[in-house]
Amino acid sequence: MVQDLKWQTNANRPETENKAQYHIRCAPGDIAKYVLLPGDPERVPMMAKLWDESRHIATYREHVTYTGKVAGVEISACSTGAGGPSTASALEELAEIGAETFIRVGTCGAMQDYIDPGDLIICAGAVRYDGTSDQYVDSKYPALANQEVVLALIEAAEKLNVKYHVGLAYTSASFFCGQGRPGFNNYKQSWMETILNDMQRAGVLNFEMEAATVLTLSHLFGLRAGAVFSVVANRVKDQFAYKGRAIEQSVAVSTEAVKILAHWDQLKKQAGKKYFYPSLLTSYL
Repeated sequence: MVQDLKWQTNANRPETENKAQYHIRCAPGDIAKYVLLPGDPERVPMMAKLWDESRHIATYREHVTYTGKVAGVEISACSTGAGGPSTASALEELAEIGAETFIRVGTCGAMQDYIDPGDLIICAGAVRYDGTSDQYVDSKYPALANQEVVLALIEAAEKLNVKYHVGLAYTSASFFCGQGRPGFNNYKQSWMETILNDMQRAGVLNFEMEAATVLTLSHLFGLRAGAVFSVVANRVKDQFAYKGRAIEQSVAVSTEAVKILAHWDQLKKQAGKKYFYPSLLTSYL
């Protein structure tokens, strides 16, 4: 854990003399290349329990960070808190000290009637209503998950025999009005009443609050990212079931996906290739 809090005089990117980052309080050497990003700080030690070894790195604000190993692969987890701003700060600082691949691991509300609470959703891309990503690039720029991360999450879900769906998420900056729920005192405006139906007709699978930020920033920075969500609600059928089992499954799937990605990265390195493609699995057995 970082103890030295002597800050350098650099207001553009605050860090300590040993490069510890302002929000996450982690320094170079604290973080693995592969990082899981839950929103809830309490989910980080839950993740670390699945690893073969782990150590607590830092706790500051909404950011709890652990690093360890699973099946010989170095892995980290850092909580982002809820919403785009704190997620962006964490991702920026994690990237600054060596993170290269991010998997957002969170909960969501489904907006298609065939998706049940307890299912998982693997995110292929996101509708950008997070607000934060607009501060980085034009709103027409897409929020796309990296194809290797998506494929690794699918492979992991299949291996663990988990029910899952693949598709687009709607990333909102608000849990209530931004997702078509009334605010306090039943506050609403007319446009809020169409969000759910409009996105459902467009084939979007779920509401959540961080994926668009993670996907957009990662692509802009030349990094790799994806997301997997535990479904805790179905908004069409007005169901809510916060199932621990689903959350445990998303944690297990994301951890397994890191192991798969590390294996594929090694195959790419052996073949001298930039991208993973399926025949590498048979060429380098």
